[in-house]
Amino acid sequence: MHSSTWQKSSYSGASDNCVELRATNEMVELRESDEGHLILRTSPTTLANLLHGIKAGEFDHHA
Repeated sequence: MHSSTWQKSSYSGASDNCVELRATNEMVELRESDEGHLILRTSPTTLANLLHGIKAGEFDHHA
């Protein structure tokens, strides 16, 4: 059993459709609230690098 609880973004408001995350034993877990049984596990460093790339526009593809 995990000791931490799932957290969702404050941008989600009262919506049940959101991405939730929690920290567990040196890992970060992410799930979509309406598909709670599907969990993505990664390291905090990998998640930080992904978020940095998203914010920097590294994944924006314009034709």
